[in-house]
Amino acid sequence: QVQLVESGGGLVQAGGSLRLSCAASGRTFSRYAMGWFRQAPGLEREFVAAINRSGGSTYYRDSVKGRFTISRDNAKNTVYLQMNSLKPEDTAVYYCVADYVFTRGGKYDYWGQGTQVTVSS
Repeated sequence: QVQLVESGGGLVQAGGSLRLSCAASGRTFSRYAMGWFRQAPGLEREFVAAINRSGGSTYYRDSVKGRFTISRDNAKNTVYLQMNSLKPEDTAVYYCVADYVFTRGGKYDYWGQGTQVTVSS
């Protein structure tokens, strides 16, 4: 089992940047594929990005390609989401996720509590 704690959310103007971090507990971080989902008010939760165990493969939803970058540091048990050129429609609670299976938007067994990202226009 793994526990996930996100940080780095906040308020930013459109066009700005934020970097989210997710710290994972335990000694088996490198066994998990990691990812990020988000949920805006009144909308369904949606997949944002995922990265495989080694960090060599990634997936992104189309609307964030070229603006967001997911990365991981297995020595620090941490996964990151660098978000550039932020838009008001990126406003949401962002959740860090983990699972043994690397998928694009599939089922992830472990979820953090979420961190709020608000982009003002």
